[in-house]
Amino acid sequence: MRRNNLDILAYNRAAWDKKVDEQDRWTLPVSSETIERARRGELDLLLTPTKSVPMSWFGELSSTATLCLASGGGQQAPLLAAAGAVVTLLDNSPKQLATDRHVAQREGLDLKTIEGDMADLSCFSDASFQLIFHPCSNCFVADVRPVWRECFRVLRNGGILLAGFGNPLRYLFDDEPPGGKLEVRHSIPYSPLAGSRATNQPVGDPLDFGHTLTDQIGGQLDAGFILSGFYEDRYEQADRDPISGYIDSFIATRALKP
Repeated sequence: MRRNNLDILAYNRAAWDKKVDEQDRWTLPVSSETIERARRGELDLLLTPTKSVPMSWFGELSSTATLCLASGGGQQAPLLAAAGAVVTLLDNSPKQLATDRHVAQREGLDLKTIEGDMADLSCFSDASFQLIFHPCSNCFVADVRPVWRECFRVLRNGGILLAGFGNPLRYLFDDEPPGGKLEVRHSIPYSPLAGSRATNQPVGDPLDFGHTLTDQIGGQLDAGFILSGFYEDRYEQADRDPISGYIDSFIATRALKP
């Protein structure tokens, strides 16, 4: 996964390790109280910034072989384990994985962690899982279609893929537009390694890519999935995310492997 002589996987690994040190929102472990609610079946999980995933999307969780894909940070994987799933977590960041292991040890949960690339699941055999939980994270790979193909391969027939991702319209604009004024600056598909946004990329921030809906949704369909659920979401604070003052700019999908 190289472009312009940059190893994107290695760069983003270091960037997310840095996010853990900075206590970014997505690296903070869930509380013991939240774990206890999950044990009682009160599961509050996010694929996108604010809306909880409907419980009807999960199906039976007890003893369900579950892959939390690019989902490190001590949040989703421990909650699914507390709800009774048999959870394997694959993430690119060692420090994110360490956070999940910390929560698992603190709460007495069984949780397997693997450091790896979400687009290469060759460490897993075909039909290894019944459920994949994949929150907004495939923006950190340059090509999303291999992610969908690998998800399809490692799921069993009848398996469920729950995924979150950004609407590509988010990448039309700068992350922090001057004065909060939105102005179209970039084209889609978007690469942080080209154009003005690349030169403005803060050192140490993860590199994220704006994939087309053809690759995000069409890519799932082309991999063989059948879409069975869909919703949109946005950040609550439009002053911090100007696009959220106008439109939902995140998408969650539920897809089935026939």
